[in-house]
Amino acid sequence: MQTGNFALACALLATPAFAVTCESMATTLNIPNATITLTESRAEGAVFTPPAGRPVAGMPAFCRIAGTLKPTADSDIRFEVWLPAGAAWNGKFQGVGNGGYAGAIAFPSLIDAVRHNYATASTDTGHQDGGTSAAWALHHPEKIVDFGYRAIHETAVSAKAIISAYYGAAPKHSYFNSCSNGGRQALMEAQRYPADYDGIIAGAPANNWTYLLSSAASGAKAMLSEPASYIPAAKLPAIEAAALAQCDALDAVKDGVIENPLACHFDPAVLICKGEETDACLSVHQVASLKTIYGGLADSKGRKLMPGLSPGGEAAPGAWSAWVTGPAPEKSQMFLYGSQFFKNMVYSDTDWQFKTFDTDRDVKAADGLAATLNATSADLSAFEKRGGKLLLYHGWADAAIPAVNAINYFDTVNAKMGAAKTGTFARLYMVPGMGHCSGGAGPSAFGQLSTPDGDRFHSLDAALEAWVEAGTAPEAIIATKYQTQDPRSAVVRTRPLCPWPQVAKYKGTGSTDDAANFACAKP
Repeated sequence: MQTGNFALACALLATPAFAVTCESMATTLNIPNATITLTESRAEGAVFTPPAGRPVAGMPAFCRIAGTLKPTADSDIRFEVWLPAGAAWNGKFQGVGNGGYAGAIAFPSLIDAVRHNYATASTDTGHQDGGTSAAWALHHPEKIVDFGYRAIHETAVSAKAIISAYYGAAPKHSYFNSCSNGGRQALMEAQRYPADYDGIIAGAPANNWTYLLSSAASGAKAMLSEPASYIPAAKLPAIEAAALAQCDALDAVKDGVIENPLACHFDPAVLICKGEETDACLSVHQVASLKTIYGGLADSKGRKLMPGLSPGGEAAPGAWSAWVTGPAPEKSQMFLYGSQFFKNMVYSDTDWQFKTFDTDRDVKAADGLAATLNATSADLSAFEKRGGKLLLYHGWADAAIPAVNAINYFDTVNAKMGAAKTGTFARLYMVPGMGHCSGGAGPSAFGQLSTPDGDRFHSLDAALEAWVEAGTAPEAIIATKYQTQDPRSAVVRTRPLCPWPQVAKYKGTGSTDDAANFACAKP
């Protein structure tokens, strides 16, 4: 055989064998409970326009497959699987999740994944109401199960079958990466379906769903039951300034970020107005509301059910002003999510009012859905035994989901499986100054919301793949703060993110904006 022919033969052997064409997948696939509704080949460079969103130019060539799954008579789980064309596929599968109440295909995540040569899949989890509405759940218990765990799993199983049929080979490795409700979905997969994914990233997990949404209802009641208790967004800068004044310098670096809020014992009473009420101070009623938000949810016996929000980052754009106070009473995400949960999921009563919330009674009622919605099991032994790797992260300045919740869950895994065993397959990274999944005053870009695009020292996703595929356990991950949201803009600050319970400590010399001048150490 001539040298050129031999090289061609080797290349052909290395390329996956295509069992079917993209267009023929509708008739050749045989997936239980699935109906394929769309198969189309997308040409390289073509513009893709999502159902909701701006057109995206410069797309690679890929096969787009859409379908519906009906594991029950009341199920309507819509999904899409995108397959890089030809030899572009890197042999891997990337599953992506949803925020809020889901209700839509995650097209931005699909676009990112296929651009990086991953086969990828997303689902709306069984309804099309959008991320802030739970009206779809009213009198539809099977749809709640689909949302809770079934849709993500069924989509993973179907996607793998489609990948195998298209390429003639199963994916070499399968990954899942998502945040918020998607972080809950991630942990649900590790706990319930440990064979679905080899590596999982769970960001800001809303895994204790029933307690989290109960806490939202409780917070709304504290803020809104009496007009005097409502805290307007105009007062958030004063709240943040007071928290920073007390706790910013505890880590020996004054940078507008509280490194470890667990060491901060901020008392909102310092903000009580000494004279006329202004935006620079709080009334006694507003201080009581603020203490409830920081204090979290407790039952009548004082048992803490859900931690509160951490001090720091209150005035950041899109933080407390969106989630806690809203632009006006009853306009916050906290109010919306809590009300939607109890009206449509817990009580199936659209007349339910947050002002009637009673912790003992309503948490007990909400926990009737715990087995369906909560991903709180500490037993990850099946996931660990098959070689699965799990990375969790949470921003300390998250205004949507209390950051301490992630620590509490990680602690239960350590207690159940032993810290030594847990360390062989799981890590938690707490991110100072970061808001909900991204953004905030601190460095918050570390590859957490994309497929790998960088090295394992700067990209959480790349670190996960190195752990799964090469056995290289991650240690510190460098987070970056850019001048703007565009990562092509100037770098303002870098800081190491340390495996919890370690935190980044300043070495005492050099710029405090350079990660090289910090080391991971115990608090």
